[in-house]
Amino acid sequence: MTKRILISNDDGYDATGIKVLIDALDPLGEVWVVAPDSEQSASSHSLTLRRPIEVKPVKERHYRISGTPTDCVVLAMQVILDRPPDLVVSGINHGPNMGEDVHYSGTVAAAFEGAILGVPSIAISALQRSIADAETNGRVARIVVENVLENGIGECSLLNVNIPNPEKSPLRGMHITKLGSRAYENFIEPSQREGPLQSHYTIGGERPVWAEDDGTDIAAVRTGYVSITPLHKDLTHYKTIVELERWRLEL
Repeated sequence: MTKRILISNDDGYDATGIKVLIDALDPLGEVWVVAPDSEQSASSHSLTLRRPIEVKPVKERHYRISGTPTDCVVLAMQVILDRPPDLVVSGINHGPNMGEDVHYSGTVAAAFEGAILGVPSIAISALQRSIADAETNGRVARIVVENVLENGIGECSLLNVNIPNPEKSPLRGMHITKLGSRAYENFIEPSQREGPLQSHYTIGGERPVWAEDDGTDIAAVRTGYVSITPLHKDLTHYKTIVELERWRLEL
């Protein structure tokens, strides 16, 4: 049976990145596209509740959704598709999703929702925010997807892929990595409004400080390698369970 691939993103149906992804994966199977009608960056794993969500067919197997990336995957899996996909792929995001940013990313959330619903999933992001080098970004996406379709990802729920900027240097290969860490300078800034009290602020720093520890996604892309980080929906910290069992918690 032809492999079925569900594609979504958080930059919106009209984004360059998702078009590059569609073109790259179209030869690999039956591609379905269910993406937000507008940009949903940093929407994390938000789900629209108690408000109607519009599903707008664009053409065969292509839909625009007036909701979040998570909405897109839920509606695709439970309403639009007549059978589950073999793979969910989210992206290609315009900008990286590394370290703690995976918790805020709508791109990663769409893949996480696929994993929650029992489907192997991949989130793909590009450090080249314009996605101008469609050939390189598309080739990386295709190689990763081909391998997952052929080999699966075992007990892992999803892969988080970040592609270095090919404009800065040629890609050197691919590394399997762990999540790194980052912090933003000037993360919250006052808005430029006059008045005796400052009551308006803008969230979102412009200068992230990345910790380039060995083996991390951040270290990989900084040295010209595509990072592939396996993630899992089980957030339990098992070592701490053993420690907490020593507490005196009797009522």
